[in-house]
Amino acid sequence: MESRARLLLARELMLRFGIATGISKTSPPRRYLWTDAFAVCNFLGLYRQTGEGEFLECALQLVEQVHHTLGRHRDDDSRRGWISGLPEQEGELHPTRGGLRIGKPLPERGPEEPFDSRLEWDRDGQYLHYLTQWMHALHRLSTATNKPIFLSWAIELAQAAHAGFMRPDIVRGHRRLVWKMSIDLDRALVPSTGQHDPLDALLGYLELQADATAPSSAADRGVLEREILESRTLCEDGQWETDDALGIGSLLIAIFRLARMMERYKLPELALMTRLVVAARISLDAYTQGNPLGAPAESRLAFRELGLAIGLHGCERISATPAYGRVINQSLAAISAHGSLAADIDEFWSVPGHRQSASWLAHCNINDVMLASSLTPSGYLGA
Repeated sequence: MESRARLLLARELMLRFGIATGISKTSPPRRYLWTDAFAVCNFLGLYRQTGEGEFLECALQLVEQVHHTLGRHRDDDSRRGWISGLPEQEGELHPTRGGLRIGKPLPERGPEEPFDSRLEWDRDGQYLHYLTQWMHALHRLSTATNKPIFLSWAIELAQAAHAGFMRPDIVRGHRRLVWKMSIDLDRALVPSTGQHDPLDALLGYLELQADATAPSSAADRGVLEREILESRTLCEDGQWETDDALGIGSLLIAIFRLARMMERYKLPELALMTRLVVAARISLDAYTQGNPLGAPAESRLAFRELGLAIGLHGCERISATPAYGRVINQSLAAISAHGSLAADIDEFWSVPGHRQSASWLAHCNINDVMLASSLTPSGYLGA
């Protein structure tokens, strides 16, 4: 697709998303944190590319809706107000201090309810990897608007998330991040650790710390220092290889974000970068062995493939440099050899008929947003 066609389709998809989920105020808000994080970035990218103020207003309106919907208790919950427990006025000033709900259709599992793996996918709570996406969206909004309040909210979210999700591991004798927490961050709903959660946390914290404004007191100088130290320790034992498309995309996005921070802020992260690019190379080689894009639309999950495409678009923007060394540069070259996958994914899901398949329509909002992100990735990637 040529660039204007990509922009026009992304514009159409995001306007449709705005109407369908109530951003345009034509219907009640329907908020889901993962999708909304990418959507904020998309609106900012469209605003920058088109100059249409409507898209900046959509980004701002979406942030307000997320905070006033997912930052507060559900309508079907006996609890009321901000999930942080803050009084109304203080909660308005600090809407992310208690984290943010996922936005799943079913209430969270009660303390006495038995675990049901199938139902748990549709139950509310908090996911760390969704919170890190929202930190990124707030960071992008702060950069685009030059308003530090959004960066402050992102940092408060990072602090709340890390404090809530970091739990003692009795078996191993140290602390670790759990995958899913209750809405009030009081109890673990799924105690296992997400494969890339420590990495997502570390990069999110590093990004926020690097762009934090100059501290006004000695106490502020260590912003996210403990969170970075603890998540870095967890990353030392990380195994990043995966054959899941969305997981590989997350890994590639991590590589792009780390490369950008190493360039802009001179972060000394060659060891971590080496591990990530080697894991991504292994993962892409494993993923492509089974001809994963050969199935019909009905048998494919678009948003997972599009996550991979976004990651590949990010890695397209990384230039080899002698400072990286042989292993990183060779691995980046091997990753680039898979670059045509991104074009294939974008082209396939840009066909209107493929977006009428049952698999697309079952996840229409997240698919629309992820396709828009892949078609115009500068909004999400920030480059």
